[in-house]
Amino acid sequence: MKSAGRLEKVLTAGQFAVTAELGPPQNANPEAIKKKSQHCLGNVDGANITDNQTAIVRMSSIAAGAIALSCGVEPIIQMVCRDRNRLAMQSDILGAAALGIQNLLCLSGDHQTFGNHPDAKNVYDVDSMQLIAMVKKMRDDKQFLCGDEIKEHEPKLFIGAVANPFADPFEFRVMRLAKKINAGADFIQTQCIFDMKKFAEWMKMVVAEGLHKKVYILAGLTPVRSHKALKYMKNNVAGMSIPDELIARMESAEDPKEEGVKICVEMIEQIKGMEGVSGIHLMPIGWESITPVILERAGLLPRPKV
Repeated sequence: MKSAGRLEKVLTAGQFAVTAELGPPQNANPEAIKKKSQHCLGNVDGANITDNQTAIVRMSSIAAGAIALSCGVEPIIQMVCRDRNRLAMQSDILGAAALGIQNLLCLSGDHQTFGNHPDAKNVYDVDSMQLIAMVKKMRDDKQFLCGDEIKEHEPKLFIGAVANPFADPFEFRVMRLAKKINAGADFIQTQCIFDMKKFAEWMKMVVAEGLHKKVYILAGLTPVRSHKALKYMKNNVAGMSIPDELIARMESAEDPKEEGVKICVEMIEQIKGMEGVSGIHLMPIGWESITPVILERAGLLPRPKV
């Protein structure tokens, strides 16, 4: 085992994995993490702890991950390239491992101009591909990026990366996925899926290249509460594909929240039958309480014992 964590055990056992997002607060209150953790406890195989998501200052993903871990939830801490150089990254990786964290998701990070410190200087000392390779080097080769040896207690981390099946040019999406796998990614979480037809096309390309045999792919899903949320993402979030008929369905619904849940459950059922998909990653943005409801309706509870 690379990490001996629950997420890795579920995936290697061939079970359909479930992860969900847990966003740290914009303050120093640990109770916020503890409260959100209760929605994940026993319901997911790992909870993503975001790293200053949308370039807005939030509690450290490592600190929040340690709090979630103390609540019995296995954290998947995110690390973005925007905020740290290679020294700080490697230091934080060691620190996270020392705290018992077993999963690390590597991302570029939203550009700071989109957040609450638009004048901040970004770092991007390494990119997401190099970050993946650096974590693998620390774990498998017991070496820091500079080549110095990690003599003992190397960080045993299950390495995650992200993929966007919808960004242009569409034909290069699978090639970029292959590069992340070659760099050392053990599992992949995708961008929010609303265009199931296009996602199915992407998965066919992934399977045709045999990439599904080299990495575990978790399909990203976001339950929405209104048609306005879909319209906003369609018009303002780069790399999103949202069919107009989905927006119309939400707009005509008597109970938009209930309709959003129904749509998410329907998508899970479709994804379950797709070759090459190993699980789902649920991103209920600001709506963590809906996680167990969706998983129950989708027949994904109780979680398997591993």
